[in-house]
Amino acid sequence: MPKNSKVTQREHSSEHVTESVADLLAHQEPVDYKRSVLNVAGESWDKQKEGDEDLDAENRPAWNSKLQYILAQIGYSVGLGNVWRFPYLCQKNGGGAYLVPYLVLLIIIGLPLFFLELAVGQRIRRGSIGVWNYICPRLGGIGYASCLVCFFVGLYYNVIIGWSIFYFFKSFQYPLPWSECPIVKNGSVAVVETECERSSATTYFWYRETLDISNSISESGGLNWKMTLCLLVAWSLVGLAMIKGIQSSGKVMYFSSLFPYLVLVCFLVRGLLLRGAVDGIMHMFTPKLDKMLDPQVWREAATQVFFALGLGFGGVIAFSSYNKQDNNCHFDATLVSFINFFTSVLATLVVFAVLGFKANIMNEKCVVENAEKILGYLNTNVLSHDLIPPHVNFSHLTAKDYNEMYRVIMTVKEGHFKELGLDACLLEDELNKSVQGTGLAFIAFTEAMTHFPASPFWSVMFFLMLINLGLGSMIGTMSGITTPIIDTFKVRKEVFTVGCCIFAFVVGLIFVQRSGNYFVTMFDDYSATLPLTVVVILENIAVAWIYGTKKFMQELTEMLGFRPYQFYYYAWKYVSPICMAVLTTASIIQLGVSPPGYSAWIREEAAEKFLFYPTWAMAILISLIILASLPLPLVFILRQFHLVSDGSNALSVTYKKGRMMKDISNLEDNDETRFILSKVPSETPSPMPTHRSYLGPGSNSPLEMSSAPNGRYGSGYLLASTPESEL
Repeated sequence: MPKNSKVTQREHSSEHVTESVADLLAHQEPVDYKRSVLNVAGESWDKQKEGDEDLDAENRPAWNSKLQYILAQIGYSVGLGNVWRFPYLCQKNGGGAYLVPYLVLLIIIGLPLFFLELAVGQRIRRGSIGVWNYICPRLGGIGYASCLVCFFVGLYYNVIIGWSIFYFFKSFQYPLPWSECPIVKNGSVAVVETECERSSATTYFWYRETLDISNSISESGGLNWKMTLCLLVAWSLVGLAMIKGIQSSGKVMYFSSLFPYLVLVCFLVRGLLLRGAVDGIMHMFTPKLDKMLDPQVWREAATQVFFALGLGFGGVIAFSSYNKQDNNCHFDATLVSFINFFTSVLATLVVFAVLGFKANIMNEKCVVENAEKILGYLNTNVLSHDLIPPHVNFSHLTAKDYNEMYRVIMTVKEGHFKELGLDACLLEDELNKSVQGTGLAFIAFTEAMTHFPASPFWSVMFFLMLINLGLGSMIGTMSGITTPIIDTFKVRKEVFTVGCCIFAFVVGLIFVQRSGNYFVTMFDDYSATLPLTVVVILENIAVAWIYGTKKFMQELTEMLGFRPYQFYYYAWKYVSPICMAVLTTASIIQLGVSPPGYSAWIREEAAEKFLFYPTWAMAILISLIILASLPLPLVFILRQFHLVSDGSNALSVTYKKGRMMKDISNLEDNDETRFILSKVPSETPSPMPTHRSYLGPGSNSPLEMSSAPNGRYGSGYLLASTPESEL
């Protein structure tokens, strides 16, 4: 017994010794409560079950290397939104000025919450269901809500991968099939397809050849067999990547995470060599400082930060749960957050270099078409030759010469100018035509690539990049479903993964009917945004206000070996919850102000038209939001009124000799009495390791009392402080 213990000191004193409960218990051999007469839960001891729990804990899969883990987190967080959402928001919200609110919100919201998810996953070593059940059982619905949102997002996200697969295989031909409008025979006369002639070749190929889209969401039109096959291929790829857990998905990440960067760099180099690329980049980064004062810009920046890092989905927690407990997750959070930001900026440079080239091509086409109109007016004496500046040469007409002619004609023919039908043909107007999402990837970008030398090569590279970006995000999204379910319900990994993919494919058939694109829009707009913001707010509250920020910071200090910056304390406790509450309120207001609707492609008009959702579609939309949020109040009610067990009335940790940690030296006198005599089980101080009171950063950590003889990544990885068997 240590010389400085109270018992030893009192042996040498003449005082009457009344030993405390804390002292007595602090020097006893570890007791297995299930085999003891003090089995407070009344559980029967099952040696086989106990052995299974330990085996499960010690055999938890682990990343082969730190690089594999970092690439998995990068592959998950860097997705299609970085390529087709961020550039659009940047252009729409002030160009270079948009980077300021985005970077500020990334630091004060994104980084702290990303660090929080990495830390809880690594500390507790469970998926989202197990993590939030452990931290606050009454908020255990957070994990189930995350799984549902992941399922909804995975359903439509894989459809986008299916579209990319279709374009990928169509790219192996020259000329590219979307470079020209198809010719149809009308009797003995060959004419250009009317729908294509009234829109463009790339637009026609997207809406008619690819989607074969109907005029509204109410017109199903039956299944599109080409897209059905592509969706099957997409789910097969995801299933193969996920079937062995991180052993298979980790290897896939080496290619799916790194290949997009190779393609982006190649596109950037090629794009910068294109005529007009500099115009696009200059337009992109010319700051419109007045936009920084617009609250809408900050709301959209916050939403983009939120979704760019994959917060609330559970994928971040799932990946982190396979880590060593002494892994520096603070470094990981900082690295992945800023790589994500760097990737968004890189993608923006690529997109606007290419769109700058496309804008110059379109502007030249506009000049040629309007110059022919002017020549026609000159030949029919509608316009006088005196209006044409003498240095203008119609055979080599530049945009500058045309603009000079245009201004002269507009000044002279002021009263009848509109009747001439001339366009201004300004490069700025072409650059201001903002496109995002499928409009950017499958229409604007594909049109630009038709003008590239060796266009099939660049098309193959581009769509292979989209497939890899989507696959990386899908692996993270599916991990947000499979990891917590397998951890919680102990189902067989391979069987559950295959079953989940088959079920998702069957449900996903709704997205490959002719009206499927409208359902993709519905799910993208409404299935995740509001439920996820609520989930992340509750995650933040559960850790910062229920579990305790000081306690969490102390655990991080013991886990990481250093104390995180005080910035995180205030961010978790005050800044992030307030900002997320404001974002949630703004999202609700936005849903109320903007009537739910979608852009429909009208075949007869060869144009898009905004339509409101019919009543049945509104019912589906509302059901999506309610269903994704339902686990939150449901689990709270069930556990609040003890309709299901929350684990607070049972000591669920299996104690074995040499593995019980005793840290009750700081119990007060009243606590000692309550430890034995408390009538309310939930008030009894629990001996569970991670619910102990801490001695403070200067004291010896209880973690130092445990040993891992085979290293933390081997059979001794599970420390006594790890709540593996509680879950």
